[in-house]
Amino acid sequence: MKQDRQLILLRHAHALPPHPGQDDLERPLSGTGEAEADAAAVFLAAHAPFARVLCSPALRTRQTAERVLAHTGYADTRHDPRIYEASVGELIEVLDEHAADSLLLVGHNPGLEQLVALLCTGRSGEYRGMPPAGVAVLRLPEGASLEPGAARLDAFWSP
Repeated sequence: MKQDRQLILLRHAHALPPHPGQDDLERPLSGTGEAEADAAAVFLAAHAPFARVLCSPALRTRQTAERVLAHTGYADTRHDPRIYEASVGELIEVLDEHAADSLLLVGHNPGLEQLVALLCTGRSGEYRGMPPAGVAVLRLPEGASLEPGAARLDAFWSP
């Protein structure tokens, strides 16, 4: 029996505003963001297990992923600098290189919300937004390519 592939997209939780001269990559989670990441972890543990994590190298995404993994347990985690400020095409390229039956991508907007729209509706301009720590759980038929309209949105959650 063929098994669908699950793609889970998690936007990083709220981060602190940058300090003067601080690199955007080094912005940490705020207290609110830590609570959001913990809440996302509870949702993911109950509804969307995953085997591999792809994460942007930005501190706020790494901290979001670490808080999720502290609750859900170990997963094969890889940091990919291409996820930071990625376009939809770049995100698809990264995802194509890391095919797994169940994959969690921790990244940023607008790329994530545009990716959800493209994969589910076939149009990247039809996005509705993805709040901090928002989770979109997509399902693709086994063997399906990451093409416009190929996925089904199984769940959407936000804190």
